[in-house]
Amino acid sequence: MAALMQQRRPPPQVRPKLDLGFRVKGQSVEIFEIRPVWRGPADEKHESAVAKATYVRTRGVWRVFWQRRDLKWHGYEPRPEVNSIDEFASLVAEDVHACFFG
Repeated sequence: MAALMQQRRPPPQVRPKLDLGFRVKGQSVEIFEIRPVWRGPADEKHESAVAKATYVRTRGVWRVFWQRRDLKWHGYEPRPEVNSIDEFASLVAEDVHACFFG
């Protein structure tokens, strides 16, 4: 994930207006954009989901999701599963179908 963040994060001078982050929650890794809240206090931030991978322990694979306009997670149909978190990071970085970063 560190390599993806290094590759996709904007330059330091842009980060107060747009940044990229990730979190590990349970068996999932979620990638999100961070922006200041529009019409809000300058220090208040808003997170927009970009991609998520959830580990399926019984099968030893990571399920890949993207968030559509309905704000629900949908399986990433071109490649619904990957074998490692590194494959997930590569898939998101490439974003061949413009599902993750538009």
